[in-house]
Amino acid sequence: MAVTLLYFAVLRDLVGIHEERVQLPNHVTTVAHFIVWIGTRYPSLTPHLSAVRVARNETFAQADEQLSSGDILALIPPVAGG
Repeated sequence: MAVTLLYFAVLRDLVGIHEERVQLPNHVTTVAHFIVWIGTRYPSLTPHLSAVRVARNETFAQADEQLSSGDILALIPPVAGG
């Protein structure tokens, strides 16, 4: 299935792009599967993935949420501010 990926803050810096359209492998059907897959695609993200939130179509997603073709998945790292 084809999805759009959006990267923010440090994740964008690590990947080197802010957006891409990808074809997910057949076994990537949930948000949890996606997190594992993106860590293999971009190993530099792996140390950050335990703290990353995934938004699916502009709503924070649960790990067991099913993905669909055309989804927009945003990887959002923790944000600190003052």
